Amino acid sequence: MPAPDVAALLSELERSAPDDAEHARSAIDWLTGGEPLETITELNVCEFLWYTLPTKVSGDRPAIARALGSLLRLGGLERYASLCSSSATMQILRTYARSGEDAGMAAYQSALDATGVLPPDLPALRWSSIMGPEELGAHGACSAALELAIVSGELTADSSERQALTRRWLTTPRPELGGDNWLHRVQGERLNRWVLGRGPAWRELAQPFEVRLHAPVPAPAEDCLGALRWLLELGRRPGGIPLTQRHNLARVVLAESAWSGAELAAVREVAQGPMGALRRAGRRLVITSAGDRLLQDRDRLWEAAAAALLAPEAGEHGLRASAREVALMLLADGSPADRDRIATVIDCEEWQISEVDASLTELDRRLDVFGLRRADRLTPAGRSAALAALRNHALRPRQYVNLS
Repeated sequence: MPAPDVAALLSELERSAPDDAEHARSAIDWLTGGEPLETITELNVCEFLWYTLPTKVSGDRPAIARALGSLLRLGGLERYASLCSSSATMQILRTYARSGEDAGMAAYQSALDATGVLPPDLPALRWSSIMGPEELGAHGACSAALELAIVSGELTADSSERQALTRRWLTTPRPELGGDNWLHRVQGERLNRWVLGRGPAWRELAQPFEVRLHAPVPAPAEDCLGALRWLLELGRRPGGIPLTQRHNLARVVLAESAWSGAELAAVREVAQGPMGALRRAGRRLVITSAGDRLLQDRDRLWEAAAAALLAPEAGEHGLRASAREVALMLLADGSPADRDRIATVIDCEEWQISEVDASLTELDRRLDVFGLRRADRLTPAGRSAALAALRNHALRPRQYVNLS
């Protein structure tokens, strides 16, 4: 069956409901962007009705929504048409009008989550708020697959199997991608953005890493996470890890350990802070659900520990994190983490040099926590950790910055 022709549908609507035709013409332009009507999905319709219409389109918004529904119904898209006049849509539009954009956005997000067509985050890919073309294509394709599975009865909107379907859709080779898969496309896009997204000195240093970081960095054969693993195992015991009144590790813990108090304190700080693997409950440290999952998967524990090398401290701004990234690139190449070169690459001002120094001191401390360097050079495990940390950082989702 040929796809409904938008111009013909608008002409028919002008004859049957002339008051709706102009509203529908404006709405369909926003919804399709000039693409054929057959390309729209439930996610497209919901995002238009619950976000674009109330925030970017002026006029009588409920009337525009209903007019779009009339047009879609003429085109045989009854399921999408019903969304246009649904109680959920009208309630969301009222929320925007009466309570403001923040409340409207919250209602929109809640309703969108309930549809089940929003692709869930996976360990291998957390979706960005600001998507490049490849990620946008992957997200739309996964959403369409979820929609089809829900409509066919294969899945329900709240099914835990949505993650498995999304994973399959992202990792299956696609003929339309020349045999590649969507996950590789998104990761390649993010790596390229990381390499090219800053100044020329950064690009020159980072360019060789685009290929080096394309594949996951395997955990080294040697185990340099013994203290971390031991502490997490201790936090898993009934009652957790006892602390002193000042919330330091209790003497009984230190007496049982093969590591010094200073070493354990440093490991604890990273595990409780950037890794989120331990939390304090009164005068006890207990393992978190995230820490428990890490403890059961050697590779994920390694990735999380490596990622902690670049994890931001509370309240830390981007310059410090950038300084640590440059330092790890230099160290991974066997070069010293020279402060002056780092300052040049990140293009910082003289008055910001103290920030670079503080960032490098913090990086040294984190490397020492896991015994990843000797003198000023990384160990083989340290080089693996540096590459894993850089890959994790380069592939992180791109989010809007909250300036409030």
